Amino acid sequence: MKVIYILPVLSLAACSDPAWQLTPDAPGPAIEAAAAVPVETLDPTPPPPPPPAARTVEEFDTTSAEDRAAAVAVVEPAGEQLLGTTNISLGAAADPGIWLKTGLVDTLTAGRVEYPDNGKAISLELRPSGGDSAGSSQMSLAAMRLLDIPLTALADVRVFAN
Repeated sequence: MKVIYILPVLSLAACSDPAWQLTPDAPGPAIEAAAAVPVETLDPTPPPPPPPAARTVEEFDTTSAEDRAAAVAVVEPAGEQLLGTTNISLGAAADPGIWLKTGLVDTLTAGRVEYPDNGKAISLELRPSGGDSAGSSQMSLAAMRLLDIPLTALADVRVFAN
């Protein structure tokens, strides 16, 4: 009896479909769709989205120096509430601003995040993820940079609501 293996050939054939290929000149449909969805924000003048040709961390982080300075000038409000600890990863890099998308909140809320590994804290927007409060969260590129969290890390942060 002769056995013929065709599965690897079929899986490689799927890679030749242009819809699955991403090139610098032609971003895929998922990237275009994510950038087209407006995001509700507390900031009356949110940062602009990154340019379509963005490729570096600096090009994707469109927050202003003033926004970054305000985020790190953390003032612990008297009435803030500890919501809990959550494990974070990098969120959508094309989504500008300083935010945390988490199941710990049900509505857009002003908040603060502490990164216990280095003691840094920032003020940011807490955006509802629609997920479970015990689930993981996603943090903006700008927020991870301000907290000095490696962009490829999965890190635990403490989350407070103002």
